[in-house]
Amino acid sequence: MIISKKKPFEEVAEDLEGLSRIVILGCGECATATRTGGPEEVAEMKAKLEELGKSVVFTEIVHTGCHELDVKRILRQAKDQVGDADGFLILSCGAGTQAARAATDKRVIPGCDPLFLGNIQRSMDFMEKCSHCGACIIDDTGAICPITRCAKGLVNGPCGGTSHGKCEIDPNMDCAWTLIFAQLKREGREDKMTKINPPKDWNVIRHPAELMDRGPDKQKMGKEV
Repeated sequence: MIISKKKPFEEVAEDLEGLSRIVILGCGECATATRTGGPEEVAEMKAKLEELGKSVVFTEIVHTGCHELDVKRILRQAKDQVGDADGFLILSCGAGTQAARAATDKRVIPGCDPLFLGNIQRSMDFMEKCSHCGACIIDDTGAICPITRCAKGLVNGPCGGTSHGKCEIDPNMDCAWTLIFAQLKREGREDKMTKINPPKDWNVIRHPAELMDRGPDKQKMGKEV
């Protein structure tokens, strides 16, 4: 789940300066769960913009805000309402904002700041556990990612700064490599701690990344050459 936070309203209002007829799109997935772009947040934003004298001509909670075809479908079905809009305010992550970008040539303004990919612990409690680094090694680390969960991103650890299972960067944070060792011990695989992993190869990720399914044995990551 993409975890985001609301932009300060003053910043949103400044970005919307000069625009009078606004479309607001929220997201029924991540932004609803993080309470940054669900039905309540869209309604709240609509009321605030109308207090500023803006006309909110259309609102919608896109089921999945980053689904470009669905965003296009919604705007196509609402063309009478959105046709003369000045701009689009997107209460979603950056992917959702750019899905709207692909659906209109008009101004598109983000209303949220995306933060990280988070695991849901419980309601409104999220933790980053994966960085989408492109070459997963957690088969050797007890299904715990040191790239993300170690403050230093060490692929070999622990470092010399761990103390009583806590990280020297933040004494309230568990040392990822202590967690890894404990899990490997439970599995009877402590020998994995002696494996020396090579430096992380960040070249496996190219930006912008693209996954294209071209049939059996033809799925490619990245652009064709």
